[in-house]
Amino acid sequence: MHIPGKKFFTIKEASEMTKVASHVLRYWEKEFQILKPIRRESGQRRYTTAHLHTIEDIKDLLYNKQFTIAGAKKEIIKNKSRSRQQDLPLEQNPAAIEMLGKIKKDLKDIFKLLAK
Repeated sequence: MHIPGKKFFTIKEASEMTKVASHVLRYWEKEFQILKPIRRESGQRRYTTAHLHTIEDIKDLLYNKQFTIAGAKKEIIKNKSRSRQQDLPLEQNPAAIEMLGKIKKDLKDIFKLLAK
């Protein structure tokens, strides 16, 4: 998907770029909290580049990977949580600390085997 260098896009532009019908985008706004376009005073929707990427992610989950709406919601929340954890400094990332602990234990076990 090619995204022009604009900051905001109308629902028609978002629909054309993502190849998702505008009535589907309006429905998804109700179903997925992460997909809430900015509204002008007139009520007109304005999608950002981040919204377009989210639409592509939802489209992939629903149409290509055959997720249900509920399953897609869970997957998006899980991915969002994982993304937040990756942005944390190492000392504050519990998943990274746990993984490093397992690696350290495995390395100690390997060292013991080699020392025999």
